[in-house]
Amino acid sequence: MPRTRSTTALALLVAGVAALSGCSSTVAVKAAPNADDPRCAQVMVLLPDVLGDQSRRWTDAQSTAAWGDPTTVQFTCGTQPTGPTTLPCFTVDGVDWVVDDSRAPLYRIATYGRTPAAELIVDYDAVSSSGPVSALSRLITKRFEVTGKCVAPTEGQP
Repeated sequence: MPRTRSTTALALLVAGVAALSGCSSTVAVKAAPNADDPRCAQVMVLLPDVLGDQSRRWTDAQSTAAWGDPTTVQFTCGTQPTGPTTLPCFTVDGVDWVVDDSRAPLYRIATYGRTPAAELIVDYDAVSSSGPVSALSRLITKRFEVTGKCVAPTEGQP
């Protein structure tokens, strides 16, 4: 009889988890080339459950995260480092970020001069980038190696 109760309890638990996770689907994301860098793992475990009013969602690739339903912020660690560029560069909490708004309202905001490199994709129609950039800068600043700096950082926040 105890085995039947255990089986029933397990079935109810699985059904409950399935019901709760059914509210939000998994976000399909491509893993970056260096997603297996141990420093990415150090940051991933510290990512917030909420950015602004956007809740974190499951993703299907290593060293990635997403917030919002539909997705408004996406984070990928282990990306290819950004080389010299004429795009605007901002320094936030000691981390340099390059902003590419060529696909506006989706902005690609990538670390500059950090190993491993990381990037955010932010839907500017739904959320300001200052919150996500600041939250991630605090996690990256002491964990990712500095390999370069913006020559002339742009004033303000991305």
